[in-house]
Amino acid sequence: MRAPSDSCGFILHEKGRQHYWEGIGLLSIKSFSHGRALYDTGRGLYAVDESSYLILNNQQPYSITIESNSVVESFCIFFKANFAEQVYYSLSSEQGKLLDNPVPHNRLPVGFFDKTYPHDRVVSPALLSLKSSLAERKEQAGWLEERMHELMQLLLHVREGTKKEALALNAVRVSTREELYRRLIRAKDYISACFDRPLTLKEIASVACLSPNHLLRSFRQAFHQTPHQFLNAKRLEHAQNMLAHSELSVTDICFAVGFESLSSFSRMFRHHTGFSPNEYRRKR
Repeated sequence: MRAPSDSCGFILHEKGRQHYWEGIGLLSIKSFSHGRALYDTGRGLYAVDESSYLILNNQQPYSITIESNSVVESFCIFFKANFAEQVYYSLSSEQGKLLDNPVPHNRLPVGFFDKTYPHDRVVSPALLSLKSSLAERKEQAGWLEERMHELMQLLLHVREGTKKEALALNAVRVSTREELYRRLIRAKDYISACFDRPLTLKEIASVACLSPNHLLRSFRQAFHQTPHQFLNAKRLEHAQNMLAHSELSVTDICFAVGFESLSSFSRMFRHHTGFSPNEYRRKR
């Protein structure tokens, strides 16, 4: 289903098991349920599932791949070019300026960090509300246009919070801190997308175009854990989900999420959750 909003953009709400597309897209929010989609921008790899949403910028080349045994549901919102700039101008300008110049003449581009964002209390409720109401109200162009404006305001709010995270990094110039943050989140999203296979610090650093030591120091500063700690946390998170929602054995789950030793997996799982894998499955 494609729901248009002539002045703002459009929404794609589809279901399927397999899908592939590549090209250059608009500024967009990607969200999925009942499975995951893999996005490749050439420089970064992003896995989007029920735990997160992805923001990609205008004119960003990318490909999307879905390969699933079950039906995956997508809900993706695309914003027309310059829409973010118009909303940002309205939010950031004084009232007098807006009265004299309702529309900005020289729009500075509003860029977002291309990254997956954990579902939050800002954007995610608006996405869920829009998704639940769209089927019966998609023909109401005025209603949809208002929702798109409100959603962009929320995205810009999240953007400011993310920029603050970037500015907290150790670097003299703002541009250097933002570029370092972009590379760190590229590494973080790569780990999230490839958690189920062996990953080395050298490989992750190569994705981020950083030296291994620089990545290790900066990753710990930005995210308060090392890349290896984040990798294990992602593996344990997926193991918990598989224990609760699949019939696979503990051994199969251990290897499916990337651990190479059943004993180390069980020990780490107990330390993380307070239960052995079998105990966790019984309680869930």
